Amino acid sequence: MQSFRTELENPIVEKDIIELEKKIRMFREGELHEEKFRSLRLARGVYGQRQPGVQMVRIKLPYGKVTTKQLERISDVSDNFATGNLHITTRQDIQLHFVSLERTPELWAELEKDSVTLREACGNTVRNVTASSMAGVDPNEPFDVTPYAHAFFEYLLRNPICQDMGRKFKIAFSSSEKDTGYAFIHDLGFVPKIKIENGKEVRGFKIMFGGGLGSQPHLAEVASEFVHEDHIIPFAESIIRVFDRYGERAKRNKARMKYLIQEMGRETLLELAEKERLALKSKVYKIDRSVGADFALPAGTVPILEISNPLKYEQWLKTNIYPQKQEGFVSVGVRIQNGDIKTPVARKVIAIVREVAADDIRLTNNQGMMLRFVKHESLPYLFEKLNELGLATPGFESVADITSCPGTDTCNLGISNSTGITRELEKVLHQEYPDLIYNKDITIKISGCINACGQHAMAAIGFHGSSMKIGALVAPALQVLLGGGPTGDGHGVASEKIVKVPSKRGPEVLRTVLADYQQNALEGELFNQYYTRQGKIYFYDLLHPLATHDNITPDDFIDWEQTEAYKPAIGIGECASVMIDLIATLLLEAEEKLQNADSSFAAGEYSDAIYYAYTGFIHSAKALLVSEDKKTNTQAGIVKDFEEYFVASGKIKLDVSFPELVYQLNTQEPGREFAEYYVNQSKLFNQQLTAYRNAQLTTQ
Repeated sequence: MQSFRTELENPIVEKDIIELEKKIRMFREGELHEEKFRSLRLARGVYGQRQPGVQMVRIKLPYGKVTTKQLERISDVSDNFATGNLHITTRQDIQLHFVSLERTPELWAELEKDSVTLREACGNTVRNVTASSMAGVDPNEPFDVTPYAHAFFEYLLRNPICQDMGRKFKIAFSSSEKDTGYAFIHDLGFVPKIKIENGKEVRGFKIMFGGGLGSQPHLAEVASEFVHEDHIIPFAESIIRVFDRYGERAKRNKARMKYLIQEMGRETLLELAEKERLALKSKVYKIDRSVGADFALPAGTVPILEISNPLKYEQWLKTNIYPQKQEGFVSVGVRIQNGDIKTPVARKVIAIVREVAADDIRLTNNQGMMLRFVKHESLPYLFEKLNELGLATPGFESVADITSCPGTDTCNLGISNSTGITRELEKVLHQEYPDLIYNKDITIKISGCINACGQHAMAAIGFHGSSMKIGALVAPALQVLLGGGPTGDGHGVASEKIVKVPSKRGPEVLRTVLADYQQNALEGELFNQYYTRQGKIYFYDLLHPLATHDNITPDDFIDWEQTEAYKPAIGIGECASVMIDLIATLLLEAEEKLQNADSSFAAGEYSDAIYYAYTGFIHSAKALLVSEDKKTNTQAGIVKDFEEYFVASGKIKLDVSFPELVYQLNTQEPGREFAEYYVNQSKLFNQQLTAYRNAQLTTQ
């Protein structure tokens, strides 16, 4: 570690990396409980793989933006620490696979040299803030949402309100009412709006909340039709604080924002959020609108090249080129199959971008790349250069551009192969339905399991990995879903489950659905309109023959691109950390929160100090509740139950009730005097509970 610690200019980042190295050592030496360590490493982007002994590292790239220098750095890191492959995710991150745990601190330090972070890319945190890849150049946008997405990223990174929530929390910005950022499936989704007040334009956002996919999709509800741009971060902080306090923590499958809204109702949740406002760090938060406007454009001109494949070039122009609102420029979509790009190819893309586009690559939520600010006259050269790399395939974001997660290639939760079936379906589309490269109405998305990392639950045609018993054997299977997608302005439709088929019949499912649509759709009828008109039963009857066990062959028991018979094997998922039930660990965690509180107080960050002290109260109280085998499902429940079992019973003496003591954080402005008092109260409480626990142990 010493060889790279002093190379980092940011002391906060350096401290983070040193802490990770220290905790890895403690874990290896048996001094740190596995679940506590899991929580820590997940919050730093280090995720256990399906293959034992190696890690997936997720790189957090806010709103998918990556500069050529950053992409070069990521490529170098992949070569030195991973496999030389970059995997682009549906959340506009990049993942590296097969990384040694011991090398993750050094890997992180290398990335930070070009301001690339792993922090809060996984775990019970606010994940990567995503946005429409055309943000800033979209002709339909009221204004550029890039500065707002960036402000959220900066404000929430390392923010104590979202370091150890009950589950992950996802935020997205769409550039326009078309909702290409998918606001409708996020915990918080933002759609830009403009109002005219006193003859002046006022910027704001329609805010959706409580959306999510997973095994039980829930479409986001309207939180507000219009929130002024200066108030969106305070509003979001209030919502996150409520989620942190009242969200489920013990039952992981119920620990998302959507379930909290279902449980307490929209109005109650918004009322609780309003009560948080007094305690907020900022009641008004001004966004720096200049963020995102400082990229470099290439100088000079590029050679005029003869087009080697005129037909492909014309198709590419029609399907992969997007006019910008800036006159004379276009954006160019680059299809990347399965989101996987090898580092030698990535470096050649970097060289091309430096010649013809802005130094502002945007990774897309369909696992591609968007090159921006390309001049019309540069398109022939760009096509030829991309074509040499196999990256000029027409049909960007069309039916033929299928989204898929890694599935059983690397993921613990993968049930069946998602990457192989993706390649097979794209082959079918290319060979049998070549004209569908022009169709951007139908989306096809595939996940390796029910958890929807491939976004199958919002696809016009979706598949998720499954298995099915056929006789005494088990075959890989695909659950078929139809009819989902955004409907605009923050709203959408979830796909409906139709039927489960053996995986090897996936191509025939696709042929059957497309043929039926082509033959029976009304003039101008879009696919989802056709699906709605015909109804779920119609498609069940259509596809049921493919779901029967008739004509099963030995090949049906072998998954795509595999050679051995299928064996269902699911590991322990790490999409968020498992709760820690060790009493000593909880008391230690409380002490660590209080150390953070002291650091924040010393830096004058009084709101952060108060929130760290609040979590110190919670962890301390939880420790004693666990010692009595009491439930600790929510923070609010911990406060209530601690009062009942320990304070009201006289086991713990407090001057006021525990709720009165803890909830002072919402009754006072977060100034120096109150912060000092509140932090000291949390320290005294932790000391009192530690002494109580030690006394318990001596009498056992």
